[in-house]
Amino acid sequence: MKDKILKWAQDRDLLKPENKQKQFIKLIEEVGELAQGIAKNDLEQIVDSIGDVQVVLIILSALYELDSEECLQKAYEVIKNRTGQTIDGIFIKNE
Repeated sequence: MKDKILKWAQDRDLLKPENKQKQFIKLIEEVGELAQGIAKNDLEQIVDSIGDVQVVLIILSALYELDSEECLQKAYEVIKNRTGQTIDGIFIKNE
């Protein structure tokens, strides 16, 4: 899927260095739509928005010459042994 998204982005000239800030703004817009979907409990909008966020993150990663899967792996390596507790639906890590 990632390769298809990057091809789509390349075909539309989104992978130009000057688009970094614009794609970040697009990410914020998509996160806002996700928040709206969650607030309305609109599952269709939630699904669409999560997909859109992932697409923009893949494009943004490529713009910074990063592999989105490697970024995800690094994040997992940081959290995998983290300890703490969940309070009101939020995980609070131990210091």
